[in-house]
Amino acid sequence: MSAPLLPADGSYIEMTSYGETLPEVRVVHASDAVITLSLAQASLPPANSSVELRWAAAPRGRYSMAGHVVAIDGNRVEIHFTGDVSMVQSRDFVRGGGGEPIDLVHDDGLAARGTVHDLSERSVRAHFTDVDVHAGDSLLLRIQVGDEVVELPALATKVNSMRQQIPRRGPLSVEMVAVFESSDEHQLKLIRRYIMQVQLAARSRA
Repeated sequence: MSAPLLPADGSYIEMTSYGETLPEVRVVHASDAVITLSLAQASLPPANSSVELRWAAAPRGRYSMAGHVVAIDGNRVEIHFTGDVSMVQSRDFVRGGGGEPIDLVHDDGLAARGTVHDLSERSVRAHFTDVDVHAGDSLLLRIQVGDEVVELPALATKVNSMRQQIPRRGPLSVEMVAVFESSDEHQLKLIRRYIMQVQLAARSRA
């Protein structure tokens, strides 16, 4: 990869691992075959896992590159590039939202209601209470996006559960990241359009 395409040392890029996107990951050093990143230890991707890296490309796009985690040292991770760099439009990775209702639909048709924390056209991070879900589970998710409702098959990629213990034993709090497994362009466009509307509204209030 030619040097001008690489993110600069000390710059910040976006990394997606198991469906969860970290928007500000610092570049320690980048070379033709490997990139070293620094991030909080709680956010480190697993060793030998695959990640996707994206960084700004003038004027309105992003570079995208697949990688493989080969080493972890403290809060630093070394990633070998596994593909060719590609140019993508920023609109393909719009993220936003938060607070929208989301239903996790069970096989029996009953749904558990949760709340969206972060949404993109490729994945969602949401909170549920007292649901039995595990990483690797196939799901059906129904999400309210403005005046529309999208229903998409998804794969749970990261699940953290904690039961309330203080002041008394309470409900199970479940934080889940799921990747959409759908090629339904109409529904994906509904999500993208909704997020862009939310972002525009936020800018107008700023």
